[in-house]
This record gives sequence, C-alpha cells and structure tokens, in this order.
Amino acid sequence: MSADTPTPLAGITVSEFTHMVMGPTVGHILAGLGAEVIRVEPLGGDRTRRLMGSGAGYFPMYNRGKRSICLDLKSAKGQAVARDLCLNADVLVENFRPGALDRLGLSYAALAADHPRLIYCSEKGFLPGPYEDRTALDEVAQMMGGLAYMTGPPGRPLRAGSSVVDVTGGMFGVIGILAALEERHRTGRGQKVVASLFETTAYLVGQHMAQFAVTGKAAAPMPARISAWAIYDVFETRDEPVFVGVVSDSLWEKFCALFGLDDLWADEAIRTNNARVLARDRILPRVRALLQTMTRAEIIARLEGTGLPFAPIGRPEDLFDDPHLAGGGLEEVTLDDGTVTRLPTIPLELDGKRPGQPVSLPRPGADGAEILADLGYDADEIASLIGSGTVETG
Repeated sequence: MSADTPTPLAGITVSEFTHMVMGPTVGHILAGLGAEVIRVEPLGGDRTRRLMGSGAGYFPMYNRGKRSICLDLKSAKGQAVARDLCLNADVLVENFRPGALDRLGLSYAALAADHPRLIYCSEKGFLPGPYEDRTALDEVAQMMGGLAYMTGPPGRPLRAGSSVVDVTGGMFGVIGILAALEERHRTGRGQKVVASLFETTAYLVGQHMAQFAVTGKAAAPMPARISAWAIYDVFETRDEPVFVGVVSDSLWEKFCALFGLDDLWADEAIRTNNARVLARDRILPRVRALLQTMTRAEIIARLEGTGLPFAPIGRPEDLFDDPHLAGGGLEEVTLDDGTVTRLPTIPLELDGKRPGQPVSLPRPGADGAEILADLGYDADEIASLIGSGTVETG
C-alpha cells in the first residue's frame, strides 16, 4: 500500500479458504481496505485460475492484493498448518459446501474454542432452512429468487449479465464482518457471520415484492414493464443508441425546452408525471422520431450539465478507456503471464482518497515459506513441510 492509499483495516489478518467468486470477493474488498489476506489454495493452485470462457476473469478480478499459500488439506500436517493460520487470524472467510471445513477440524466451534476473538465468515447458497443443504450457484439463486424472471422478456428468464448475486453476497459478507469487528471492540469476542446467495437475491428483488404488496399487481419482467416515467428508455439515434430519463416535472419542462417540444410543454394535461405515463403512447413516438434525427454525440452535448439522466450504451471493454475511471477508478494489475492491465478498484472514497494501487496476482503458493515463518515455524520445519509436499511453493 502506498502512503496515499486508505488502509482502515491495516493490522487485520484474514485467512481465506475460497474459490470462484463469492468468497474471493470478500477477501478482495478486505485486502483493498488494507487487511492482510492470506489465500489458502490446494496444491497446484486454485482451479478457478484455469477457468475458460466467462470464468477467465474471475481470478484476476477478485484475488488481487492477497498472499498465497498452497496446502495439502487432506493431510494431517496440512490441516495443522491451516489451523495455525486460523488461530492467528482476525477473520476467516470460506465459501465451500456446508460441512467441508468442519470435516477438516476447521469449524467455527472448533476454532472459537481456542480463539474466541475469531470472526468466521461463511458464504453459502442459503441461510438455514429447507434449502440449506442444496448446492447453489449465482445462476441458481437468480433463477429461484426471481431475478432471472425480471431480467428476461416474458417467458424467457435470463440471468443478469454479471455475477451480481455472487458479488453482492460477498459485499453482505463484508458488511457482516465489519459489524462483527465493531462488536468485538466492545465485547472482545468474535462470532460467526453467514451470507448467502438466495437471500441476497430476495433482497435484490425486494422492490418488486414491495410493488406487489403496494399495488396488488405482480411486477412485469423488465423488458415488458410499465415504467414509472413516460420517458425512461433506450432511444435509437442516427448512429449509436442512448438512454434518456425524464424523472420529474421540472425535468420535463427542461427536456421540452432543450429539444424544441414547445407544444408538448404547452399541453397542461401532461404537466404531471403520472399523466405523462398514461399518455406514453402519444408522447414516445414523437420523442423517438426526434432523437432518431440526431447523433448520440449531439444528444449528449445537449443534455450534459442539465441534470437530466442520460447514458451512452457502454460495453465492459469500453471502461478501460473511460475518462472518468482514469481518475482512480482503475488500478494496475500484473497478470500471471506478465501482462499489465487495469481493473476496477473498490468503488469507495475514504477521506478524499481512493483505495487502489498497482498489484500483482499472487502466484500459487508464492508466499508459503514467508507465511510459515510469520507463524513461527523455523527453517527446518518449513523445509520439512515443503519437502513432504504438505506445502507447495511457487
């Protein structure tokens, strides 16, 4: 961490037993806020490192800023090292199937008996209930929890375009850890924190549940929804599409003035938002026809600085060159093959400063010997663990 990087969690040590996205997200956020995160990987490294296709970005995105040790957790010696790591940590993070760490002697009860200050964060598919032993993935939760139903057109459920439930579930895990750390300041004791995919999805679609409770009508999938505003959509232009929203009566007046729609503003029957929603069928064709005569750049130039919501339709790869993110929204990352790229840093500002710094991905087991020395193992013990294949160094 550089001197200018916020490190509110400096001095907090985290032992991380995770894979895929949800668990690693917890560790990535904690590391970005200054915690020392030790990533425990199996011999040969976490298989997430070698995923292809849509999984190729999982490891570099969510494992920056961590240290790595590769352990044979099937051996008694490897389990003993893992226990030492946990007993010397402030926080443990895991997201394996229920009972996986328990079978290794690393349950919360077993560790808390000797380390009552430990905060133990489990990232699971479900909180306790009838489903808790099911295997869950981000996509499973999106399908079960109604998010895929709301995203796709009617009759065609479609998962969101990123691992939104994994990442948000990881964020809830971080919130729970931070709350537990604050309580530990008062009580001196840690606790177990559990976050889950299914309940996270329920929270995300809670607005649609509330809509049903308020109106008595089920929320329609987003492609078929009736918007709360008359103009709140993607519009075709002469070249590239653009999103425009008019979300208040004062903005309606401004929008009409900006685009020469004086006759629409003069129509007092549609001066209020709900009246405009009911008149969408005559307002929208007029607006669509007008915006189709302009380029996206012309529309943005007219809307910039007006307070009206608008957005060009971006793609993820466009963000590498986004001028706004250039001010601290991306941090340099050196990939396993030596390629230097930039990836999003934690979207926070603390005391006027952004987290983030140049980082390299941890090579599998690269920090193993140093981590063992930090735990108090002497040179002969370290050599024995490495020689026996219990610990693998990068």
